[in-house]
Amino acid sequence: MMLDADVLVVGGGPAGLAAAIAARVKGLRVMVADGCRPPISKACGEGLLPEAVEALCELGVTPGPQDGRALRGIRFQEQGVTVGAEFRKSLGLGMRREALHQKMIDRALACGVDLRWNAPVTTVGTDDAIVAGNKIKAKWVVGADGLRSRVRRWAGIAETHRSSNRFAWRRHYRAKPWSDFVEVHWDAQAQAYVTPVGEEEICVVVIGDRPKARLEPALRQFPELQQRLASAPLASVERGAVTEMGKLRRVTRRNVALVGDASGTVDAVTGQGLALGFQQAQALAEALATENLERYEQAHRDLLRRPWFMGNLLLLLSRRPGMRRRAFHALQAAPQLFEGLVGWHAEKKPLLELATAGAQCGWRFLTA
Repeated sequence: MMLDADVLVVGGGPAGLAAAIAARVKGLRVMVADGCRPPISKACGEGLLPEAVEALCELGVTPGPQDGRALRGIRFQEQGVTVGAEFRKSLGLGMRREALHQKMIDRALACGVDLRWNAPVTTVGTDDAIVAGNKIKAKWVVGADGLRSRVRRWAGIAETHRSSNRFAWRRHYRAKPWSDFVEVHWDAQAQAYVTPVGEEEICVVVIGDRPKARLEPALRQFPELQQRLASAPLASVERGAVTEMGKLRRVTRRNVALVGDASGTVDAVTGQGLALGFQQAQALAEALATENLERYEQAHRDLLRRPWFMGNLLLLLSRRPGMRRRAFHALQAAPQLFEGLVGWHAEKKPLLELATAGAQCGWRFLTA
């Protein structure tokens, strides 16, 4: 059978482009099809933790200082309590989603990936797909088409099990960042994320459980942040998105594999969605090159384990204000525990370091 490509990637967002780049580096002929044209924007926090930056560099995508703003750590704030930790291994990066997308497009083109924009995929079969009305034959099909993946449905892969469903609103402001940390402001009903994305620009995202909430009214719950933004000109329109925690029993079937949000999701509170998609892309490329999708199934489960645990832990804190306040007071009194959490979550530091810090600080939590 004459193939148009070894791999057809459905979806040209960051996860799809990462899968395409990784597969092309392995020597496979790759086509990406997407019904939109770049730049493809999405309401997200735009903070790349060190793990995501490392994964990007492994793909050959190397953002420079001109592409965003270096991030030195993470800080949690609520009602006068502040806990923060610096990244020890390397820096993160605050970067506009459109800028990240263009860097990945440039890398894909340099690798020889065939990019098809304005090319909606309407059907995926056992050995072909309909792309912009044309039949395309490919040995492998990769679904990178997001949270409500049609490729997942066409392939007959079981629907995700969802443990949460929340709503996010994002806007950019023209303002000089007052910190080189990602700030997470906590309230009883929501969290507000502040990420520097340039020398004169910041990204603000509010996430909560109410579907009809909007960013401006929600910011009233964070008076200190609202005051800082009061005189800052807007740099973008408000955009909304849904964020979930969801798992699949399997992420492959026959010649189809899923990557990124199509393969399961972690809540945006983790900040790990992009890193997870980039890492999955590398694992999938290894599996495709060896024609062993079971290898990808195992790798996918392993990659999801840590952000899934952290996502559920942070969601628990978001819904238990009393527990959260006690935890924040304990972390403020024992900063090495928060440093251990950040290191394990954002930089893959050994779990032993976190366990040791937790044992040392457990009594502080009980008495906070």
